[in-house]
Amino acid sequence: MTARNLHVNPPFRAEHVGSLLRPKYLFQKRGLYEEGKCSLDELRSAEDMAVQHVVKLQQDLGFKTITDGEMRRGMFFEGVFNNLEGMVFMPARPIDEFKDYIPHIAMMKDAGVPSEKTIYCSGKIKRTKPFYVDQFKYTASLVPPDDVKYIKLNVCSPSWFHQRHGSDYTYDHNVYKNDDEYFDDLGVAYREEFQELYDLGCRHIQIDDPTFCFFCSDSVRCRMMEMSVDPESLLDTYIRAINVCTKGRPDDLTVSVHMCRGNFMGAHFCDGGYDPIASKVFNSLDVDTFYLEYDDERSGDFAALKELPPNKSAVLGLVTTKRGQLEPPEALKARINEAAHALLQGNHERTISEALNQLSISTQCGFASVWQGNPLTEQDQYNKLKLLADTAKQVWTD
Repeated sequence: MTARNLHVNPPFRAEHVGSLLRPKYLFQKRGLYEEGKCSLDELRSAEDMAVQHVVKLQQDLGFKTITDGEMRRGMFFEGVFNNLEGMVFMPARPIDEFKDYIPHIAMMKDAGVPSEKTIYCSGKIKRTKPFYVDQFKYTASLVPPDDVKYIKLNVCSPSWFHQRHGSDYTYDHNVYKNDDEYFDDLGVAYREEFQELYDLGCRHIQIDDPTFCFFCSDSVRCRMMEMSVDPESLLDTYIRAINVCTKGRPDDLTVSVHMCRGNFMGAHFCDGGYDPIASKVFNSLDVDTFYLEYDDERSGDFAALKELPPNKSAVLGLVTTKRGQLEPPEALKARINEAAHALLQGNHERTISEALNQLSISTQCGFASVWQGNPLTEQDQYNKLKLLADTAKQVWTD
């Protein structure tokens, strides 16, 4: 892995993870579409309006990073695996073929759920059509040409279905003999997508990964070992899976990873600070920026930040999207200062100014990882985004 320079701007000092609440008209239209009561064209028209709305919202609040709010997605991970050749949708896969060390899978098994929909790799993986190119082009059409480089594109982690099914049920073993072969071809597809987006002007791609935080949970790690899965070996597999996607990227393309603890309509799935994985992930994962969740006590303290190398940045998810209550600005500033001092405790020499330069602030996760959204109002969302923008101006000058 070639050493890269510190990437800031992006990320900018005030960030958000990506997804935003669907405006009422899109929420209603999506509900009708899910019930088969409106056409895809009608839904697309509402999505176009919603993207226009959220782009203006971000611009009006002074955010430099712009996303489309994932207005076109039913769930955050849509758009990748369902568009790849070699993947097949399974509407009702037996629940015994899911790994119950994943907390929500264990809950489903305990509730007697017999099956769940998923995607299975039945053939050689090829990217025969884009994932998000058309969506990026539309968002780019809504901003000044000089601001296209500020658009952030969110993509799900390559480990998304593997974390559910493991090495035995993710892919046909007549097609791929092992995880490396599977993730190598998946990495080719991701790199092709990244390059096409880059050629269109994209300079920030965020990988949304709800997998790494499972390795921070003692209960999950214990269950893995009960099932004869080595947590450290699996963690290495998932680090490699992302690294084959990001290798060889242009120097001016920022790739970030959001390490998520779950965000299903405001519900989370695991607890634990980043300490068990910080040294390995912060140093071995070939990305430029980490979006980290720090919105409550289940997230642990900032001690793990001492492992962050000087050439990588961290976006502190201090503002929660799980409830509407607004965080006190002075408390946010105190926590930023605490995080900066945590960076000083590591083996890398840096000043407090250099530590602060490696940090930004954001929401802990998106406002709507699924189209139904979290239990907040659009006014709550506005207030939280404004809080981030205002606080960042008081802490940083750039």
